[in-house]
Order: sequence, then structure tokens, then C-alpha cells
Amino acid sequence: MMTNFASTQNANFSVRFRNLFKPRDIFLHDGKSLRRFTIGAKIQMAATFAAFLLLAWSCFATFQAIALMNGDVAQMERQLARMQDDVDAMRAETRNHAALLEQRQAFLASVISGQADASQLRALLPDEATQPRNAAARTASEPYAEIDGLQNALADQARAATVQRYRETAQVIRRLGVNPARFHRNPGAVGGPFEAVDSDNADPRFRELFVSWRRLDQLEQGVTAIPSSQPVRSTTNFTSGFGVRSDPFRGRAAMHGGVDLAGPYGTPIYATADGIVSRSEWNNGGYGNLVEINHGQGIQTRYGHLSRLIAQPGQRVRRGELIGLMGSTGRSTGNHLHYEVRIDGHAVNPIPFMQSSDMLLALQRRVESNPPIAIGGPTGGSR
Repeated sequence: MMTNFASTQNANFSVRFRNLFKPRDIFLHDGKSLRRFTIGAKIQMAATFAAFLLLAWSCFATFQAIALMNGDVAQMERQLARMQDDVDAMRAETRNHAALLEQRQAFLASVISGQADASQLRALLPDEATQPRNAAARTASEPYAEIDGLQNALADQARAATVQRYRETAQVIRRLGVNPARFHRNPGAVGGPFEAVDSDNADPRFRELFVSWRRLDQLEQGVTAIPSSQPVRSTTNFTSGFGVRSDPFRGRAAMHGGVDLAGPYGTPIYATADGIVSRSEWNNGGYGNLVEINHGQGIQTRYGHLSRLIAQPGQRVRRGELIGLMGSTGRSTGNHLHYEVRIDGHAVNPIPFMQSSDMLLALQRRVESNPPIAIGGPTGGSR
């Protein structure tokens, strides 16, 4: 039964196939004559097969083009993403570098102006420039190369000027027998240079400039603590020097911790350096009426045998300010001033300080006026 059905179906398919590709006649009439063309079954099958191949190839080519197009779009999207990353990096690099240049300029301006303080400069200390992340960022930083070079050159000049100014100041101080290192001590510590910089990311070149400036600032502030003027401005008699002498009361050798300057009763006595009055009182140790001024950095001055105390304890006084009047109180044989300079609690010879050079006075005036650090030279564009 099934065999007969299959045979019947095959016979029907064969009939339909022959009918589909049976010979066909085509008549062409050109207006004069009639022509007849017969297209056989084989030609029809060959044309159909060729058309099928063309259609199959067209479909394959279309699908392949679509696939390639999708791949190109994805590649283009990736390239656009990379380009966007480069643009973002360039923008960030430009903003960061511009901000760094502004911070450097503010730091340099403060150093050179002479008006800065340590906390302000430490806050302005610029960070070290980071390396650009990629070629695009490097390209963005190239326009700033010239400004970078100028700022670095200015920092080097400022540091050299600062070091030179420090050397000149230290040389003057050493002539008085004072070690400049005492002015770099950290309050609360026993000694050594105090040059800490908190920022580990600070640009090394600008960190060195800050350290040099800080050392100079400490030294120049310490200069104001050094006695450098005469305690008596009118004419006096130098009646006793510093060191071992014959005691006027006992007649035997004794240490005299200062110098005696004799003059009329009531002669004005002046502070020889800036400081704070630590004592202004009667002293039972032989000084009589005594004014003691603490100038900082372990330096003190004492003014004894006064007839009148003018400066008050805790008062801040300036060099040349009136603090008392000459007299003969305490262990004294006549009107005079007993003047002492003490360093770290020990009396030292006051004469070098009373005869301090004009250079020291000039240094102290320079500190008071806060002059800028002198730097100069031709600019990169000069001819």
C-alpha cells in the first residue's frame, strides 16, 4: 500500500517537474515578419539554476556585508571611546597643570615679597608635578614647558639669594660670639636645625627653597633678640668691666658679670633689644631696683641699681624704649648702671654687643622693614 502511494507521488512530482520545464515557444513580430523561438527544458533548467546561484550569492554577500558593518561600528565605537578618554585626560592635565603653575607663582611671590610667614608658605608649597598619563596628556602639557622652566629658574635664583643672605647674616652674628644654630632650635627640644616640611609630595626644588627661606627667617627673627644698642645715650664713665675684679666692698677678687656705666642721677636707661620684661622689681642679690628683659633664644639683659622702674613685668618693649632711670640702689657706691648680657643663663661680656657693628644694626632694621629677597638677571626673552 505504502509502496504504491510513494510511486504515485513520485509520478505526480515527475509530471509537475516536466510541466514546469516543458519546451516553450516564443513568437517575435517586428512589424514585417513573424519569428518563432523554442526554449527547451534544459535551457530553462540551466537558467533557473543560474538564477538560484545568483540569488544565493546575493544573500550570502548581503549577510556578510551586514556582519562586517556591525564589526566596523563596534570598532568605531571603541575608537571613539579611546578618543574621548584622551580628550578627558587632556582636559584634566590642562586644569591640573594650570592650577600647579598658579600655586607655584603664589609661592614664589610670597617668598620674594618678604611679607610671607612660615605657615602661609607651608600651605602654598606646591606639589611635585605628576607625569602625564598618556601621549595626549603629554601633548596638553607641552605649552606649559616654557613657564615651567621660568618658574624653576626663578626658584633657583630665589634660593641662591636666600642662601647668600643667610651667610652674610650668620657671619655678622658669629663675630659677636653667638652661634647661629641657636636660632634654629625647635621650642621644647634641646637643639638642632628645625626645618621640617610636612608635605611629602612637595616639589623638591620648591621644598629646598622653603627650607632655605625658613632658616633665613629664623635667623633674621633671632637677630632682633641680640642686644645691639647702648643702654645709656648720654655721656657716661666706664667704671668697671666684665670679669674678675677687686670687689669694692670686700677688697678681694670677685667675678663681675657685667659692666658699670656711671652718670648723673636719673639718667634715662633704654632697652638694648626687643623683648618682654621678665622682672621689674627690687632685688635682694645686690642689683637693687632691677629690670630684666627676656629677648628670646636664651638671651637676656639686666639693668641694675636703678632709681626708678618704668617698664612693668610682662610688658613687651622695643629696642631703644625707656625702661628706667639711673640710680644707686642695692649694692652700689654711687650713681651708675650695672648692665649685663646673659646667654642661656650665663653672663657674657657685654662690650662686643655694645660695640656691635653697623652691619648688625642694618640687619635688625632690615628685619623690621621686611625687604624683599633681591633677585634679578635678564629674562629668557631679553636681547
